[in-house]
Amino acid sequence: MRHPLLPLLLMLSFGGLFAASVASAQDAAIAIGKVQGTGERSPLAGQDVVVEGVVTSAFGNGLGGWFLQDAGDGDAATSDALFVADANTPAVGERVRVRGRVVELNAGNGTRTALQPTDITPLGKGKIRSVAIATPPADWERYENMRVRITAPMLVAGTHRAEKYGELMVNFGDRLRTPSDAVAPGDAARALAAENARRMLRLDDGSDAERPASVWYLPRTGLPRTGTRLSKVEGILDQRGGIYRLQLTAKPAFKRTTPPAAPKVDGDVRIAALNLENFFNGDGQGGGFPTPRGARNPAELEGQLARLVATIRGLNPDIAALMEMENDGFGPASAIAMLVDALNAGGSDWRAIVTDADQGGDQIRVGLIYRASRVSSVGTAATLTDDLFGTRNRPPLAQTFRAGNGPAFTVVANHFKSKGCGSASGADADQKDGQSCWNATRTESARRLNAWLRTDPTGSGSDLAMIVGDLNAYSMEDPITTLAAAGWRDAFAGQRGPAPYSYVYDGLTGRLDHALLSPALAARLAGAAEWHSNADEPDSRGYQSRPGDRAPWRSSDHDPLVVGFRLRKP
Repeated sequence: MRHPLLPLLLMLSFGGLFAASVASAQDAAIAIGKVQGTGERSPLAGQDVVVEGVVTSAFGNGLGGWFLQDAGDGDAATSDALFVADANTPAVGERVRVRGRVVELNAGNGTRTALQPTDITPLGKGKIRSVAIATPPADWERYENMRVRITAPMLVAGTHRAEKYGELMVNFGDRLRTPSDAVAPGDAARALAAENARRMLRLDDGSDAERPASVWYLPRTGLPRTGTRLSKVEGILDQRGGIYRLQLTAKPAFKRTTPPAAPKVDGDVRIAALNLENFFNGDGQGGGFPTPRGARNPAELEGQLARLVATIRGLNPDIAALMEMENDGFGPASAIAMLVDALNAGGSDWRAIVTDADQGGDQIRVGLIYRASRVSSVGTAATLTDDLFGTRNRPPLAQTFRAGNGPAFTVVANHFKSKGCGSASGADADQKDGQSCWNATRTESARRLNAWLRTDPTGSGSDLAMIVGDLNAYSMEDPITTLAAAGWRDAFAGQRGPAPYSYVYDGLTGRLDHALLSPALAARLAGAAEWHSNADEPDSRGYQSRPGDRAPWRSSDHDPLVVGFRLRKP
């Protein structure tokens, strides 16, 4: 006789087995690669999962979590690691089981697949594995949150975010060039920009804090120069703010570098050009601080002036074209008079080109100074002031010189409109071709400058002329190619070795400062060089941070140039 309660007992028994089976399925760990998926967002976002892996790093205090990596799911397209959003970090190297909800952090600005844990179970010691990367991958997403080791040498690309964010920009291979300095604006520049982005990586200090007291992974000597080689780069590939970065787990090895000595160029007449980065001298008598730009107090002015003097003396030119000098006239208290007096303090014979012509309404202007014992000025200076020069660009300053009994030659100092967008609109707005804003204005300025110089504004009667200065345009941009099409020759064309550069911006190097020669003057060219004394140096080595330094390093944010000519004989 069947027991009357048997059906109920059987039902309870099978129900218990079913419930146990469901619980077992819920507790079964899945591969982290299944959570990550092959796209930027997890296919399991919003679901609860269980994963197991080894704790590869601990950034609980700095990043609010830690990273967990498993042995992989066999799919090379998926990442094998997750960020666990939990400040209570298990020991690095511990194997743990984590139950939690899959979330996407920083949604809308590049997502980070992460786990919000509800339960963490220790499983004993595990082995930390890192993935070796020798070349920049086509897609960093496959390594998101994983511990990686860069086996290729890296190059410091930029240091401008290090002091505020603890970030150092590095890249695979050689220097990354500003696209429009290397290729034509438009499609070619956009393609190079994409390739640059693929080769770029940020090294981070494992913290979201701003203004850290120190950046633990940097050399004892402080921030390295741009262009410094480094190796032994290892950390966690993290994505924050839509940008991939390596949260370092050990100090990289930086190759020691020293700033280069001043360049030597051939020729019997040397002409230099340097952007002074806002040389303002207050009232010229020790007061008038803070100034609208540049030095904020007399101590900073003293440091800035000493560095500029060291730079000019190091270049040893006969003539120097100056940009970003205070537009305060030529009197004894003016900025240019102070610079000349400082240069002559050692017994030299520098003089400034003085003019009554309108210098425009900008706070800064260009200038020309020269060694009276080496060259003489011929006639009077000329300037061009119109609706573009004097309102947007700084008016160019042209002066004719002669060395001994040699032929007359004209030097034209220039400083075109900057790339800052500000009120740019219409054709001057950023056209997304790599030339940024105000390109139309700079291009038209190049046309007018060429037309003006064709009129021989100084009355020299000579076909020897030089356009020099900060044109705020990279080598392949419209203003430079416009002047090249008009016959002006690049003094640096045809040089062997790395491409010339004078400026580093956002990890990219390029040339904003140019020396363009008339064909007749190009025939007398003896050599041209840049002194990489500024652009590669960190901002923190400038006079505002270290006013007591008197060496030429970081006297400006642009590198100076010097060009040699054979001009002492007809």
